[in-house]
Amino acid sequence: MKNRIQELRKAKKVTQQELADALNVTRQTIISLENGRYNASLILAHKTAQFFGLTIEELFLFEDNENL
Repeated sequence: MKNRIQELRKAKKVTQQELADALNVTRQTIISLENGRYNASLILAHKTAQFFGLTIEELFLFEDNENL
């Protein structure tokens, strides 16, 4: 699933480690999210959206052809 995490993180001048610490996950999780290799759980998606002051829908970009 595509997302805007890297774009928003850089705009906010936050490092991957700082975001990981704020969300209580590892830096590797942030890297995997940004690269689309990992889909966030609902709880992590909610925490991440809250961190950026967005809704989950504004942060994560669902495409119709993705497997559910």
